Amino acid sequence: MALLPILVAPDPRLKQKADAVNEVDDEIRRLMDDMLATMYEAPGIGLAAPQVGVSRRVIVLDISRDGEAKAPICLANPELLWLSDEDASYEEGCLSVPEHYAEVVRPAAIRVRYLDRDNKRQELAAEGLLATVIQHEMDHLDGILFIDHLSSLKRNMILRKLVKARRQVLEPAS
Repeated sequence: MALLPILVAPDPRLKQKADAVNEVDDEIRRLMDDMLATMYEAPGIGLAAPQVGVSRRVIVLDISRDGEAKAPICLANPELLWLSDEDASYEEGCLSVPEHYAEVVRPAAIRVRYLDRDNKRQELAAEGLLATVIQHEMDHLDGILFIDHLSSLKRNMILRKLVKARRQVLEPAS
C-alpha cells in the first residue's frame, strides 16, 4: 500500500465534482487500500479520493477508537437515500484543512447506498459520528469542504491562514 499526498485547501482540485466509478475493480480496491493507509497515517477518520488528487467517487472511513480493532468502511458511488429531520452538531476537522476545526450542523441520521469493495450494492443506516463522517466525506465528492458550511467570514479567515501557512513553507524566511 502506498501513502498518497493529501491536497490542502485552497487547492482548486478540492472544489471539483468527482467522477462516478463504473465498477469496483482491482484498480479501485488498490485506491481504497492506499487511501486507508494514508488516512491511518495522517491520522484521520475519513478520506475522500479528491483529497488525494483522484477525481473518483470513493470514500473510506474508520471511526473505531484507539485500542479498538480497526473497522474500515469503503464506499464507491455513495448516494444518500434518506436524511433525518433531526440535526446534530459536531466539531469537524479535515485533513485538507489542517489544524482548523468548527462546529457543523448536519442531519443526525442517514441511509446511504453504495458499492462495496466487492462491487456489491449495499445500504447502510448511520447515526451520530458515523453519519457525520459519511456526509463530510461525501461533500468532498461534490467539491464541498466543511468550511463551506461556515459563515463566509469564518471560511475566509481559515482560507487566508492556510494560504499564509503554505507561503511560509514555500518561501522560508532567510
